[in-house]
Amino acid sequence: MEASIRHGQPLCSKLREVELTRALTPELKTLLAGQIARALAVFCVDEVVVFDDGQGQQRQNERHPQHQNGDNSFTGYSNPNYFLVHLLSYLETPPFLRKHLFPMHPDLKLAGSLPSLDMPHHLRRDDWCQYREGVTVEKQTADQAKKKKQHKDETETEQLSLVDVGLPRKVSVPPTIPPNTRVTVRLPDDPGESNAYADPITGTAVAPSEPREKAGYYWGYNVRAAPSLSAVITECTYDGGYDLTFGTSERGSPIHDLNRPSSDQNQIPEFNHMLIVFGGVAGLEVAVDADEVLQKMGVEGPKDLFDYWVNLCPGQGSRTIRTEEAVWLGLMGLREVALSRGRR
Repeated sequence: MEASIRHGQPLCSKLREVELTRALTPELKTLLAGQIARALAVFCVDEVVVFDDGQGQQRQNERHPQHQNGDNSFTGYSNPNYFLVHLLSYLETPPFLRKHLFPMHPDLKLAGSLPSLDMPHHLRRDDWCQYREGVTVEKQTADQAKKKKQHKDETETEQLSLVDVGLPRKVSVPPTIPPNTRVTVRLPDDPGESNAYADPITGTAVAPSEPREKAGYYWGYNVRAAPSLSAVITECTYDGGYDLTFGTSERGSPIHDLNRPSSDQNQIPEFNHMLIVFGGVAGLEVAVDADEVLQKMGVEGPKDLFDYWVNLCPGQGSRTIRTEEAVWLGLMGLREVALSRGRR
């Protein structure tokens, strides 16, 4: 993940079960997820990791039997980690794709009431962009292909996939991709004219990172779940891992010290993948204590895990800062670091 604000930055966030539980209704639980999603979009975050700090127990809450229905139950009470991952993934997806990729589920019932993320890849039907997100549809049969393009033979047709990218015309891309698969598509500069909307545009399936790396677009965030704090780092999907890490705590150094000329700001190295870790109300300390891997390694506290240990709001007037509040504070406070030290 590129580490500038324009290209995005890795973010690890944990919304504890106790915080979701304190939100007594599904409406409030959904709102908390929406606030985090808005922060991710505004600050061009490329990855969000929801990790288990070991403080909550997944359970079927007897106080809310109306939300239980087997695998299709509302998980805001029973499994808040899954609930957050589910909502964040749904909100990142372009609106026209959601009906294809997300079956109806109680977790998503109120998502339509949230403010739109309106990210660059959330294109409208009449917008034109070199890249689009789409979903593969049932492959055309040989007979259909012959009617649409007589010069295409059956063998060539079967090597192509049709992708719905939200335009009046489908996009034809090689190779064959299973139906209902999300695909990033690069479109031609000139799609050509056609008198029939049935004629597909010829495009190319590309890596989801290409719009950011080659064209400079912010192209949404990936969502990853981690079973523990240590897994956030050890299961990193980027080559070389995270090369600049920040842990957040009210016991850390004031964040504004990073912007002082006499501070260690000049010592902050350039980086490719920046990680910011937020804890729940009880902080990251409880996550370290509950992590068996870290305990076996002899890690005494979370400060030992990060390059920088920062206090996002020195002199705070409330006893606690909630995770959804800390995310906005942290991304704003470290924006200058990301802009000045991140490799483009």
